[in-house]
Amino acid sequence: MPPVTQAPQSTGAALELLVHGVGGATPQDMLDDPRIVRVTGDATAAIYRRTGDVDAEQHPERYRERPIEEAYCWSNLTSGNGSRALWLLLLPFMVVNLAHWMRPTAKGRTRAVRLYGVLVRLVALSLTVLFTAAACEVALDLVAWQCAGVPDCSNQRSWLGFLSTEQGGWWSQPGRRLALAALVPTALVGLLWYLSNRTWSAYESQRPLTGAEPDDHVPDGAIPDDMPDDVPAGPPGGLPNGGIDATPAVRPALGRPGFWYGRRLVARLRAAHTAAGFLTVAASVAGAAARHDRAVSGPVPDILGRLIEAMLVLGTLVVLWVVCRRGRSERRIDNRLDRAVISCLPGAALALLLLAAVYAAWSRPGWVSAGSLPGDVTFRVLTVGQGALVVALAVVALGLYRRTPEPRTVMYGLGGPAVAMLACALGGVMSGGVAQRVADWLDGSGTPGMGRTSAIDGPPVLLSWQASVIPVFLVLVLVPAAVLGVRTWLAARALEPEVDQEYGQKRPDGARTRQIARTRATAALTDSAPWLLGLVSGATLLLGAGAVAGAWVSGQVPGLALDGAGPFIESVAEAAQSTGSWMIGFGFILFVTWGRRAYRDASARRTIGILWDVGTFWPRAAHPFAPPCYAERAVPDLASRMSGWTGRTRGRLVISGHSQGSVLAASAVWQLPAETRNRVALLTYGSPIERLYGRWFPAYFGSGPLHGLHRSVHCWRNLWRATDPIGGRVRLDDGPGPEVDRGPLRDPLVYGRTQEHPLPEPVLGHSDYQADPVFAEERAALLDRLGPVLPRQAGGDSEETQGSSGRSSG
Repeated sequence: MPPVTQAPQSTGAALELLVHGVGGATPQDMLDDPRIVRVTGDATAAIYRRTGDVDAEQHPERYRERPIEEAYCWSNLTSGNGSRALWLLLLPFMVVNLAHWMRPTAKGRTRAVRLYGVLVRLVALSLTVLFTAAACEVALDLVAWQCAGVPDCSNQRSWLGFLSTEQGGWWSQPGRRLALAALVPTALVGLLWYLSNRTWSAYESQRPLTGAEPDDHVPDGAIPDDMPDDVPAGPPGGLPNGGIDATPAVRPALGRPGFWYGRRLVARLRAAHTAAGFLTVAASVAGAAARHDRAVSGPVPDILGRLIEAMLVLGTLVVLWVVCRRGRSERRIDNRLDRAVISCLPGAALALLLLAAVYAAWSRPGWVSAGSLPGDVTFRVLTVGQGALVVALAVVALGLYRRTPEPRTVMYGLGGPAVAMLACALGGVMSGGVAQRVADWLDGSGTPGMGRTSAIDGPPVLLSWQASVIPVFLVLVLVPAAVLGVRTWLAARALEPEVDQEYGQKRPDGARTRQIARTRATAALTDSAPWLLGLVSGATLLLGAGAVAGAWVSGQVPGLALDGAGPFIESVAEAAQSTGSWMIGFGFILFVTWGRRAYRDASARRTIGILWDVGTFWPRAAHPFAPPCYAERAVPDLASRMSGWTGRTRGRLVISGHSQGSVLAASAVWQLPAETRNRVALLTYGSPIERLYGRWFPAYFGSGPLHGLHRSVHCWRNLWRATDPIGGRVRLDDGPGPEVDRGPLRDPLVYGRTQEHPLPEPVLGHSDYQADPVFAEERAALLDRLGPVLPRQAGGDSEETQGSSGRSSG
């Protein structure tokens, strides 16, 4: 929490803090000057000024007609060096983390909110287990168990010679091959732990400045750490135009001191997920040896296997307890750590993995690997468990929505479950794609799972069924996509007369009119995304259930399971299996090549950076291996700068944000003390704060929180265009002052060629709002509303008003 701003002693100059949007921007472009200097910050995120404005506070007379301009550049938090492009492989983890923040508004439903968070964290844990199980499937089952145990496969690959059963070497026993192959998934889990720990230290460990706690008037215990924070009223002092509300209120979630500092939960989840990964590998290694010892009397007592399996069950229960026990703590900056959990749990799981490897490597002379490891059961349990968790999550979300319905909330509150289902589908595609491609590569010209033509049995049957439903899924998606395309075309045709009337053309140009109408209709597609996502998630759930049922009943891949069902059905099943296997493998290869291209190509890295700008705004509350949250650095940076500058200079401030920068600006304003927030003007343009965030994340950017922000900030103005596919209205009309929204702005500014505009004007859409004269007009009016600052005597209790004149850019 930034320190409370002191009462101003002089008017001083006004400061305009510019925040860019997605895709990044250079401070030279933001300030429109190649000569800049860094005021504060580092190479990752910093605040810049023009060189001539460095000593602006010492010469306020120079800035009576314009504010001092500063640019906050945060693009390197998401789209910096090439190695960050590899975060694309963590996409399912990022998506499931979004589901945590998509819960509906929940006033007074503490238990339901806690249950919602527990279910999302369990879905996230299942994704970690799924990825580890996929690595075990490739390294332990396909390579060490199947290919190394079959001469037709191992003889074709010299690098597997020392594992081959024909060589008869020390490593040729199945248990020893499994113990050696376990190094691959173990290294993967260790890498995920390292990346999570490293990115936390680099991005999210910047502790916010401490100050007065906003909820100190509430007795301890009255507000649980993870209670619902959906409070529509603003904090104390939050009335329009600087008025004072004498009734204490609890801050909305985004204004809480600990919201942007989740060290304790991330550390606990990191330990639990790391332990879950190690336990998954240990179960894969020890399971095969334990089954062999129970079936055949040999040199190894079967009691050892039972003991290890019991310890695996105990470790699993501990992991589940750690994941379910505690959620986020936001009321205060929680700097504590659960040392026993984060230190002992991963170490104990790793020790158990080593014990399992030693147990499996014990000499068993008569043991021969045949068939495949029982990974099919593992993937079935994971798939059924994920489906059950998503359904339970949908029930809880729907109950929360019905208790506090908000019309603008997407899918009646089911956005979170739909996104969680999408995360599971992405995880299945990526893990299944790896297994399918490795199996095809090891089997050479054969088709894994298709009988005599195959050298190896191939991956679990369920993965083949899941691959086979992908072509069916694409066919189903084509129908709503075609409907959406037709509806957009009809909407564009209907907008053409409106465009001609707006520009008042006596002889309109048909091509120009169609271009403008088509751009507006296409921009409106953003509002159709919820129902399209709902259809995709529903189809994924149903087809996934069908795949599990088919694999469970038949026990064979689709190409064999439907033998005898007729020539047409047989050909369709084989075509679906081969096409799906190719597509699922191609999808994973596309992820890898895209990441590799982004590692080398700055433009591709910038594109991927935009994805992270949108997807990693939220803290890691569900999955600790998700890409890091840049807002945990950016929001405290902005809040500290605003509070520190106004406290030091007694000046006035305007924060100006475009696109995603407007979301960061609003979040930073929420973090300010009431006295400082009443002296800040907020200018947003091309802002998704309500159109995207308000609808998808209603508990944090819904109608209640936005109305509270409007009542607490001094003044707020939002500009939007009908041609903008991202930005939109804020939809706030309360308060005695002007409405927040101004728009839709005319785009393009000029219909055709004129003497003043001899060249065609572009359709700007989401970019370059400063090119519209309305921007400068509203900017000046906004600054005028800040009124002159009236200094008060030290120790006085009266509220002051502020003022400034000048211009804004951004």
